This record gives sequence, structure tokens and C-alpha cells, in this order.
Amino acid sequence: MILYNLRCAEDHEFEAWFKDSGTYDRQVEGGEVVCPVCGDMRVGKAIMAPRLSRTARKGAGETPHPAEVRTKYVQALREMRRKVEENCDYVGPDFAAEALKIHNGDSDERSIYGEATEDETKTLIEEDVPFGRIPWIPREDA
Repeated sequence: MILYNLRCAEDHEFEAWFKDSGTYDRQVEGGEVVCPVCGDMRVGKAIMAPRLSRTARKGAGETPHPAEVRTKYVQALREMRRKVEENCDYVGPDFAAEALKIHNGDSDERSIYGEATEDETKTLIEEDVPFGRIPWIPREDA
């Protein structure tokens, strides 16, 4: 596994794990890597500092408290949901069917979101339809 620091065209930086550099290349070329902040698919590698062992980083700061990490994670997921809702068409339980239509050229190309069963998800994978799954958490104002 390899960890890359990535940056989208809007200058948002984030980290992502990949099996190897070839996997990174294929996923970026296939539009499968998106910015978690704005949804931009124009993503590239950012400058990275080498990871050093903990003993070499003495005094570099404390490990964040788990509650602090969770709060940031939840905020990022809420922001991702907001961006998806602003920029994509909701197709509900018809997600898999509509994704297949778009993939096959039978429907206008656009960004969509909705729900899919496990069987529908397997079909999308078998048909090489690019899609992603995100944890869908409640809105802050809900």
C-alpha cells in the first residue's frame, strides 16, 4: 500500500491510499479519484514529506484525540454530501439503471447519485461502470 498526498485543480489537498503506483495511475485516468471537498476529478500528486518513524519525530506534536479526528471526518463527509447534492442529479433507487444508461450512451452524461442494492453494485462493477460509494450521513441541520 502507498499513501499519496493529492491536490485537485481547486487547490484542495487530501490523502489517499492505493495498492501501488499503477493502481493510482489507472484510477486517476479513469476519473475514479475525486476531491472529497469539491468533487473535482482533476487530481494530481502534491508534494509529500517522507514519513519518518515515531522515534525520529519526538517533539513533533501530540497525536490528535480520537474525538477530534472523528469530528473532522464527520465535517468532511457532510461537506462531501453538500457538494454532491449541489452538483449531481438525484436519481434515487434508479441509480444503477441510470448509471448503466449513461455508461452505454443511452442517457445524457452527467453526475448522478442515489441508492443501489448489493446486486446492482456488483452488476455495475462487472460492466466497468465508474462509480463510488460514500458514507451518507445526516445533514447538520437535520
